[in-house]
Amino acid sequence: MRSIPIATACTIYHKFFCETNLDAYDPYLIAMSSIYLAGKVEEQHLRTRDIINVSNRYFNPSGEPLELDSRFWELRDSIVQCELLMLRVLRFQVSFQHPHKYLLHYLVSLKNWLNRHSWQRTPVAVTAWALLRDSYHGGLCLRFQAQHIAVAVLYLALQVYGVEVPAEVEAEKPWWQIYTMDTEIP
Repeated sequence: MRSIPIATACTIYHKFFCETNLDAYDPYLIAMSSIYLAGKVEEQHLRTRDIINVSNRYFNPSGEPLELDSRFWELRDSIVQCELLMLRVLRFQVSFQHPHKYLLHYLVSLKNWLNRHSWQRTPVAVTAWALLRDSYHGGLCLRFQAQHIAVAVLYLALQVYGVEVPAEVEAEKPWWQIYTMDTEIP
């Protein structure tokens, strides 16, 4: 799966458990159903069989692949039924604005702003993308706007490598406020 459907699956998963009790549902079934639903939402359809096989392999690395028996079909039906439950709980609001397009735009403009040698010496872009992917492990995607998350991961990546944005000291406002006006970074 590409990064946007994975981000959508993570957001669906976190949003579902914000609306319900974590103890009321099997988190692994919700995770599989989130992936299945995200594939539909982002038009990167995945077969339920593939989701079941990959999940089974992940949870049972030394185990045999599932046979097409009653256990497999029960799990498949559970994923489909869980998808319907999730849609109802989330009130069919499963389309989200992700920070990926903002981060891409910010990285391109910052690359043109920085001198070429400092950009090539430091993996700012790779680190920013890694931080963005890691941000989906928690509920940041639900608590903050996409633009703010993109600016935050870019800011952290620049801080990690000590890269300074040119003319920041002389500027009237910080560089990140050029991208999004309502952001404050201490």
